[in-house]
Amino acid sequence: MRTLGAACAPYPLCRIVSFESCRQASDKLLFPCNVREQLAKARRMHKGYRLKAGFWESIKSGILNNNTTQVVEPPSTLPEEEEEEPLPQELVLIQKTEPDGTVEEIIFSSGGDIDVYDLQALCDKVGWPRRPLSKLAAALKNSYLVATLHSVRKSPGSEGNYQKKLIGMARATSDHAFNATIWDVLVDPGYQGQGLGKALVEKIIRALLQRDIGNISLFADSQVVEFYQNLGFEPDPEGIKGMFWYPKY
Repeated sequence: MRTLGAACAPYPLCRIVSFESCRQASDKLLFPCNVREQLAKARRMHKGYRLKAGFWESIKSGILNNNTTQVVEPPSTLPEEEEEEPLPQELVLIQKTEPDGTVEEIIFSSGGDIDVYDLQALCDKVGWPRRPLSKLAAALKNSYLVATLHSVRKSPGSEGNYQKKLIGMARATSDHAFNATIWDVLVDPGYQGQGLGKALVEKIIRALLQRDIGNISLFADSQVVEFYQNLGFEPDPEGIKGMFWYPKY
């Protein structure tokens, strides 16, 4: 499996860190910096932190301006119970108009089905080995969270006709209580370098934190470990190592 990293803050919850390119990764297990301890400390000190209402606008701003965006901030007063911010089903991250008048939108979605043939084609583009379609479908079905990016192109005068293409995906598996692992973060090579992989991972980190799942891990190739460290992930924290079992035959 290959994944990209996520961002973790030096203070209680999470800090979003922008990056310039989307890379492939696998093989080395990474953990965010002291997430469980940070979350426990946050609960003891403040009972909870308010996630910023303008989070999704900040994602778009970060993509366009490459700014660092703070995801959490201590409020002056805290209600006894605080409702979770609803996760958007669809959001336009980027919109641009080409010289011929064609409008292209990059749309993030956290709902809807993914065509496994489209996903296989995207995996081919990034050079990942092919996996059986039945297993791809099972992996998507059994994921805790799935986020996608689509390019939607509308020609002038097309009267509702448009071209839609899958250009990115990320997913997470979880026990729904304590632990989660991020998998299969990939972005079409033609759309890399725009912060789209960052937006995908931010969505998953955001959703996991909202559900009080703070032990988040991923896998990374050795050449991108430093990249993930810059996003807040830590290899072998406190001597904890990921271990793998392989068939001996």
